[in-house]
Amino acid sequence: MEQLQAVVQKETPNMDTECATLTGRLGTLDIVFTVLAYNAPLAVVVGLIPIIIAYGNGLGAPVTFVAVAILMLLFSVGFTTMSRHVPNAGAYYAYITVGLGPCTGLGSAFMAMLAYAFFIMGGYPYAGVIIGSFATHLTGKSEETWWLWAIILWAVVSVLGYFRITLSARVLTLALVCEILLVAVWEGAIALTKGYSFLSPVWLSPTAVMSGSVGLAILFGVTCFAGFEATAVFREEARDPEVTVPRATYLSIIIMACVFVSATYFFIVAYGPAGALAKAGSEPATAALDSIAGYLGHVGQAAVSVLMCTSMFACQLALHNILARYIYSLSIDGVLPPGLGAIHSRHGSPYRASLLVSVLGVVSVTVLTVTGADPFTAYAALVGITGFTLILLQILTSLSVILFFRRSRVHPGRWKTMYAPAASLVGLVMTGWLAISNIEMLTGNLRVAQCLLAIIFASLIGGIAYANRLRSRRPTVFAAIGRKMR
Repeated sequence: MEQLQAVVQKETPNMDTECATLTGRLGTLDIVFTVLAYNAPLAVVVGLIPIIIAYGNGLGAPVTFVAVAILMLLFSVGFTTMSRHVPNAGAYYAYITVGLGPCTGLGSAFMAMLAYAFFIMGGYPYAGVIIGSFATHLTGKSEETWWLWAIILWAVVSVLGYFRITLSARVLTLALVCEILLVAVWEGAIALTKGYSFLSPVWLSPTAVMSGSVGLAILFGVTCFAGFEATAVFREEARDPEVTVPRATYLSIIIMACVFVSATYFFIVAYGPAGALAKAGSEPATAALDSIAGYLGHVGQAAVSVLMCTSMFACQLALHNILARYIYSLSIDGVLPPGLGAIHSRHGSPYRASLLVSVLGVVSVTVLTVTGADPFTAYAALVGITGFTLILLQILTSLSVILFFRRSRVHPGRWKTMYAPAASLVGLVMTGWLAISNIEMLTGNLRVAQCLLAIIFASLIGGIAYANRLRSRRPTVFAAIGRKMR
């Protein structure tokens, strides 16, 4: 351990104005709301639930979300057990390293960073369109200037990402509470209007659950839960990481499950079983919005417009913070330039890594604007590939947990180290196969998806090759990959 710390110190610049590690006082709810912000629950309710009903298993969609939540909870058993033995900000990168070796670990880190970068790149143009549509509604002036709103959003996210993480956590908490409250009010209005007889799930039969394409429903359901590794990404900034990280992980999944299951159920109740299938099939883009407007009136419709803007803002801020901490972690390990691991003396934030993510954001907006790319097409392709990549990282993490504890002298119990990770591994492998088989539907464009997949796998192979080069040319850095293992 002392040798590893010496390696890390040797590869990291000694700056009097900077801290040695990330600092913060994030509590359980702070981290939970950061994870929820990344998942953008209102965007899932408005945009994905009608699609899951239309192209998935129809009236069985609520049960699909329950099944996916169970799969995520099974994955979290091994994930949180591993977090006690790999206490740094690397998350998937660090966990895969200690189980599958530094080469695979570094390859997975490059792949994870690229996936989050893709999401950021796709998120800004989509958010620009959402905010621009809201501005048009307010002013009555229609202008094709999504890039202007994207730049304004980028500037706000970049400023907040530069400061201490607790400031971002407060902003995210406010935005997410409003989103969840709106969904709850909509569901309450449906329940009061329809009455008890309509709430009875007589239509939720085994036939309904197994109808349509169950595989597609599961695939889309898993992508709705992706991103809760952020609970471990912010470990160094948590108040009591040994307690906070596992608690935040489970709570994030449970809250998402409650929101998604209840929203799907009440969407069907609002239209009636036959009406929900027809509405989701004919107008998936507006089906949920129409229901909210119908039950909450113009006030509810206006609230959705505002909260969709804040939802995209919260999502981009969460992604910015996550990617910055990945860059910080690799820099501290000596894999990336040491200067990127610098921490601000006042704010305790990885400010140089944050600035690099800001550069990525503004360059991506500029390139998409100059090339005339369609914001919706870019968003669908880049976010779809991100979802697939996170599934792949979860597969590698589940395998890593099993192998790590088979070799370890520490044995927390076979349920935590073998049975639950093995069950999640099987489920995630099946989901990954579904993703590959339906990659065109997941991304919207087969040719673009194939190009992005090639880039993702190239990053994995490139990371493995780079790790092998470090082994022979910079062995001290190679030894530091996946630092601070207990």
